[in-house]
Amino acid sequence: MEKLEQGNDRESLPYEEAQSILVVDDDVAILDIVGHFITSLNIPFRTAKDGVEALELMEQEEATIVITDLLMPRMDGMTLIRELKKRWPTVDIIVMTGYGKDFSYTDVISAGASDFIQKPFNFNELEAKLRRVIRERNLMAALRRLSIRDGLTDLYNRRFFEQKLEEEAERSYRQGYPLFLIMVDLDNFKPVNDNYGHQEGDRILKNLAEVLMKSTRKYVDSCFRYGGDEFTVIIPQARLEQVQFIADRIRRNYLETDRKNTTLSIGISKFKRTNKKLRDDLYVLLHTADEAMYRAKELGGNRVVVHETAMEEDTHSSG
Repeated sequence: MEKLEQGNDRESLPYEEAQSILVVDDDVAILDIVGHFITSLNIPFRTAKDGVEALELMEQEEATIVITDLLMPRMDGMTLIRELKKRWPTVDIIVMTGYGKDFSYTDVISAGASDFIQKPFNFNELEAKLRRVIRERNLMAALRRLSIRDGLTDLYNRRFFEQKLEEEAERSYRQGYPLFLIMVDLDNFKPVNDNYGHQEGDRILKNLAEVLMKSTRKYVDSCFRYGGDEFTVIIPQARLEQVQFIADRIRRNYLETDRKNTTLSIGISKFKRTNKKLRDDLYVLLHTADEAMYRAKELGGNRVVVHETAMEEDTHSSG
């Protein structure tokens, strides 16, 4: 079997979000001055001379914070604010302008800006506004992380699994690549809790989570705690042989850990799009993965079973 890259670092939404700034002004001197100031804060930034260029740069690489003037050629700042919030709803925008009589604080906030600063401004004021925006972004990042992570293992939770699976299924169908689901369940887990206590059971669950992350492909596969002692892995863009290799690597790597008497039963299924509703097809995907996993248990556990429909589809697609 073909060997795949392992060492999947735990992808996460950090509590300190990485920031990048886009400064938009038709005055080159202002771009230079503000750019020099942002450099002193060690935050990466780019500059644009008007709203049109700003949108082009955002399409290339999204900034988390935009600092923009209001009166500019080709596209004024108010139009830019509305376009930014329509295309990138989470971006924060700080408006800087020397025309306080034409635009009020209420005007720019209503358009979607996060804050407002009048020219000429001092950099202590700009820094204070930037730091407030960054603090709020970090808080939102922390809340997002908590909403999609399992509290014990730090893997993605079931709620996010359902969202991610639907997104991956739509993408695989649209782009024409295969999508597999691995279902993992611990064998002999109940006796661990009964004989050693739930603290030891929790340690084994966290241990398995680490094995899943280390045994799957970095930035490609996604690992989840599905519930209790069941885990899932979404594997896009791989052949059945590769998926079997990943699944067996999970099983073998787990055997090398301090696992008491537990082993893993692993089932594999393949997504197939039909004329039915997508959710019906995803139900079949989950059901067949679950069937394969329980078949592994019936055969004594500590093994990988591929659902027969996955093998049929793989044979058909490779023929």
